[in-house]
Amino acid sequence: MHIVWAEQALTADGWARDVTVEIDGNLIAGIAANTAPPGDAHRVGALLPAPANLHSHAFQRAMAGLTERRGPDPRDSFWTWRQLMFRFLDQLTPDDVEAIAAFVQMEMLEAGYAAVGEFHYLHHAPGGVPYARLGEMSERIAAAAAHSGIGLTLLPVLYEYGGCDRRPLGPGQIRFGNDPERFARLLEEAEAALAALPEDTRLGIAPHSLRAVSQEGLATCLGLRESGPIHMHLAEQEAEVDEVQAAYGARPTEWLLANAPVDRNWCLIHCTQMQRAETLQLAATGAVAGLCPITESSLGDGIFDGVAWTGAGGAFGVGSDSNIRITLSEELRTLDHSQRLRDHSRAALATADRSTGRVLLESAARGGAQATARDAGVIEAGRLADLMALDTDRIDLEGRRGDTLLDSWIFASDDRAISDVWAAGRHQVRAGRHVDHDAITKRYRQTARRLQAS
Repeated sequence: MHIVWAEQALTADGWARDVTVEIDGNLIAGIAANTAPPGDAHRVGALLPAPANLHSHAFQRAMAGLTERRGPDPRDSFWTWRQLMFRFLDQLTPDDVEAIAAFVQMEMLEAGYAAVGEFHYLHHAPGGVPYARLGEMSERIAAAAAHSGIGLTLLPVLYEYGGCDRRPLGPGQIRFGNDPERFARLLEEAEAALAALPEDTRLGIAPHSLRAVSQEGLATCLGLRESGPIHMHLAEQEAEVDEVQAAYGARPTEWLLANAPVDRNWCLIHCTQMQRAETLQLAATGAVAGLCPITESSLGDGIFDGVAWTGAGGAFGVGSDSNIRITLSEELRTLDHSQRLRDHSRAALATADRSTGRVLLESAARGGAQATARDAGVIEAGRLADLMALDTDRIDLEGRRGDTLLDSWIFASDDRAISDVWAAGRHQVRAGRHVDHDAITKRYRQTARRLQAS
């Protein structure tokens, strides 16, 4: 039994003072407010539910900062960035991927995330040749999670074609490619790779997008898992919408809602190019909108209609996607600021009884838990102990309580205010630092140097 005592805590029933939380294994065993701190308790300033980072491509962390020069086309866009990414990943070995994944998972924990949904599509060796063990790269993601201690929901990606016209995968994409039959075998090996990880580990599936997966492939992919998370890119770019509409006679969201059983198991990533009617219809399915505001800003994707989505009761969570910045507070702040810039408004996501910061954190925690199939997202007995703590002695948080504390952290401070993080009860961040920060960082530094030299 591990005991945490907090001066204030955001529980499933709202804010409480002088809270004792008992952690038994990976679960919250009990919660009591208005208590004196037990002698053996770990004391924190403010205890919060720790969200899951619901969308990550771990390997892209090592190319952060390398794509900010303009390409030969003066209209540099997502598509030119994509070509640079393809060239970069051709250098990566399984050892590289494990080192990068462990490092980015460590950064996620230090940023306040308890878990990650790894949208994993780098499956094969350069040239598209499968490794001797088809699930080699899945094994490396699992090994990284064993080292970092993060909660892992692995989402192996089915990637068949280079576009809706079923053109073959190009040189940069060939490492991603599988037909549905081989993907089914890869999924089995991925499941085996997760067997040694803690019991909060989950496996889902990820048909990449309507551009990269055929209609038959999508149906086959969905049939491989009777339950569990289903993640898919949807309506990220205008060119993607145009391509799908030309091929299928419908916009991506329109087509998916008419042809797939979208429900609470689904997480649709980005959704930055949806019309208002599509937004409302998708929200009604119970699916999670997987938002990646920093990456979406970096790539010029567009702005998700968070006001309409939340107004319709839609669930959302956040992810770091390209991993150019691993910062929970900045993802939430960027999401809210995008709504303000679009609508010339302030506090657009706040409600009558909850501030903007509280809406952002609680929604991200609940939506992230749903998208990663974790029984978490709130501080409540019987749930996974996915917890984060803020150091309320930091100058920007001095004297702040309740919703005002969250607003001050998200809009006036940063992730340096995070003192502790527990992932399913595993106390992986203490005094703002991962318990194995030095070793993980040393290995990543060696990997980054080798990649830069090549």
